[in-house]
Amino acid sequence: MEFVALPGTAFTVEEQINRGARQILRITTADYPYPNKIGYYIDSRFVRLTDKKPIERPRRLPSRQAIIDDMLAARGSRYVWGGNIRLGIDQMHSFFSPARTISAETADLWRLKGVDCSGLLYQATNGFTPRNTSELVGYGRPVHIAGKGMDQIAKEVEPLDLIVWSGHVIIVLDRERTIESRLDCGGTGGGVVVRPLRQVLAGIMKARTAVNDYAEATKPGKKGFVIRRWYQI
Repeated sequence: MEFVALPGTAFTVEEQINRGARQILRITTADYPYPNKIGYYIDSRFVRLTDKKPIERPRRLPSRQAIIDDMLAARGSRYVWGGNIRLGIDQMHSFFSPARTISAETADLWRLKGVDCSGLLYQATNGFTPRNTSELVGYGRPVHIAGKGMDQIAKEVEPLDLIVWSGHVIIVLDRERTIESRLDCGGTGGGVVVRPLRQVLAGIMKARTAVNDYAEATKPGKKGFVIRRWYQI
């Protein structure tokens, strides 16, 4: 068995696939477990193979303020599905060189510069939090919001609480503001944006019901959202 060594990250190589002169690795990792049974694929040029399994990276949670500051520093970044490195990956341009000269904007896209909704949080916590909303809906403990109105819910939240459903997460900055990385739906503005908390809640509650347990939101004909409190001082 071979292992992949990246800075601070260990992967197990499940399969090596040759694509012409290029080799693709199917990998699994405890660092990014979903969907671990299927695995992920990575170009071998991004990694170093070793016979000895590298030590798993330590998970160190930054301070609450450091996480907030990091997310605010990402404000204005582009939404990139699957992105969790807001400054992009420089090797994408060198390993997969474009056939012609491209604009600076296209170069940013080429380098996958930006983050998606859970990637914004994942980068700010140094990979401490789960990478996907399917896990975030059960992460931490519930804030009891079932049956409450927008103003009541707004008074319940604390910084870094997650307003989440399977598909999207919005992070509470304080009782006035939230931050998220969102698609540009209908010209409303995409990427990493800060929005008023009550405006966010009002928009969500037009289409979704506040529930305490996300299992309630998976019942037929019902759409819901939960608020999860995960940060412990």
